[in-house]
Amino acid sequence: MRVLHRTGQWCPARQVGEVVAYDVRILPEYQVAGRPTVDRCYLLLDEAAQLTRPAVFEGALEGWWYVDLVEIERSGDDLIVHDLYVDLLFPPAVNRYQVLDLDELGDALRDGKITPAQCADALTATQQFVHRYLRGAEEGPNGPSAAFPPAAVVELEQMPSFL
Repeated sequence: MRVLHRTGQWCPARQVGEVVAYDVRILPEYQVAGRPTVDRCYLLLDEAAQLTRPAVFEGALEGWWYVDLVEIERSGDDLIVHDLYVDLLFPPAVNRYQVLDLDELGDALRDGKITPAQCADALTATQQFVHRYLRGAEEGPNGPSAAFPPAAVVELEQMPSFL
């Protein structure tokens, strides 16, 4: 199985349940001296989300999760990831989060880079992700939040590099 990353790299991948992990080389212009040069990304296939703990995050952001809301296209054993512009950023304790790039989503819609249906899907996926993982352990209309990260991500994190 391979995943086409937005940088144009085809990356080897492994799947556990509804989660696919792949390793991508960080482009030289984004590398930080003394930091790893590979990120492991996790595609939550049934949730239109890609999770990464960027290796370039240092200081107060180190260990934070970066979530891209994505559209995943299947072609045989290959997966092609299309960024849907909305991103979330949150610390390991998952007690707060930031929504990023809604302006990019609006620009993409206005400029015809995405369809109104894709925009609606991105917003729906964002809300579902927040409700499932980020709203805390309090009871709500859908019960308590799910554990984060999902168990399959934890299992895939322990595997050696796929490169």
